[in-house]
Amino acid sequence: MHTLIKKAFGKTLQIEADEIKAVLVSFLLVFTLMAGYYILRPVRDAMASDWSDAELSWLWTANFFISGLAVIAYGFAVAKIRFSYLVPAVYGFFAASFLLFYLSTQVLASTVHIDKIFYVWVSFFAMFHVSVFWSFMAEIFSREQAKRLFGFIAAGASSGAVAGPAIPVLFAEVLGVYPLLLLAALLLLFIIPLIIFLEKTSAFPERGGRPKPGGQNAIGGDFYRGFVDFFSSPYLLAIGLFILLYTALSTFVYYELKNLLVAFDRAERARYWGMIDLSVNTLAIFTAMFATGRLALKFGLAPTLGLIPCLLVLGWLMVAITPALALLIGLQIVRRAGNYAITRPGREMLFTLVSREVRFKAKPVIDVVVYRGGDMLTGWAYTALAHGLGLGLTAIAGIGAGLALLWTVVAVSLGLFYERARPDASTMPGASAAS
Repeated sequence: MHTLIKKAFGKTLQIEADEIKAVLVSFLLVFTLMAGYYILRPVRDAMASDWSDAELSWLWTANFFISGLAVIAYGFAVAKIRFSYLVPAVYGFFAASFLLFYLSTQVLASTVHIDKIFYVWVSFFAMFHVSVFWSFMAEIFSREQAKRLFGFIAAGASSGAVAGPAIPVLFAEVLGVYPLLLLAALLLLFIIPLIIFLEKTSAFPERGGRPKPGGQNAIGGDFYRGFVDFFSSPYLLAIGLFILLYTALSTFVYYELKNLLVAFDRAERARYWGMIDLSVNTLAIFTAMFATGRLALKFGLAPTLGLIPCLLVLGWLMVAITPALALLIGLQIVRRAGNYAITRPGREMLFTLVSREVRFKAKPVIDVVVYRGGDMLTGWAYTALAHGLGLGLTAIAGIGAGLALLWTVVAVSLGLFYERARPDASTMPGASAAS
């Protein structure tokens, strides 16, 4: 039986026998992590319809600056804290923060300001927790393994993103909104033993000269090194542009949907957003588990990264020609499911070319600061287009198609560079330590 299971993993999922334990624990880790986040996400998004587009843009502006300060603080932690403590400490800190938010809602008469602070904090957490997880995965697995395994691991994220929103869908109206924060905090605490196991695991031997994660020492270096590496590396700047274009397209859809939900009360909105998340992530699971690794191995990273941007060009053009709500919802489903199943794991493969210091310092700059900077800029851009110039969905969809075309070009270029690059190439930041 044990042999049959190993053969099934090897033939169907392309996971080798000595990798199974580490891959399954990684799957469970990201499943639990994303379930916790997707309990919080509908709670956050339900709040947005209480505010105007301008108010929301100000919150996204605050999120950008808070994210920048938080990434600087994280740079200090990366430089000083022993590696074996670093990742568990991150998730323990976030668990404590959500417990604090819950307690605040129980003792304060008005939660108006707490809601806005919570919205900003969850928006920061949304980017940061995923960035840290994938930095950790790029530390555990080699470049060759990433092509085969990251799709399956990403299916764990999609599975958790199905389980998570099911909680507010089923219980938001019964329990209320704020008790959901307690459950999310408990799930974040649950993943800490899984992280410790992966740090110590010997489930597969060293490959390609990659050392095991070093737990006894801090990564070291300067706290600001992530910003320096980002601005001095064409490769990292290209990844940043990739993220920026993705956020622009995300923002346009998010604002349109947010405005459609004004008529509903908060519990109904939480349930509605949860149902959207449930639909998107159910679609993403099987794609990530069975298609992403094969796509990357057979066709390379350029088609893998370029597939979803190319589909969005067509999707936005369809919305521009026929600006119907059903098409906009379909575009959102394709965009998000494609990102979780294909684009995100493909993008994370790019970081297997760089050093540990770059993975843990420059990557959060890209994933958090650049992403939230894109939110801020495109949030205000949408407000200007929709309210300043009075553009409707047709015109905004035309702009979206142009942005998606540019995103396709950047995605394919990054994928081609990755396929041709050597791990020790001089153009790579931290190349001497790269895997």
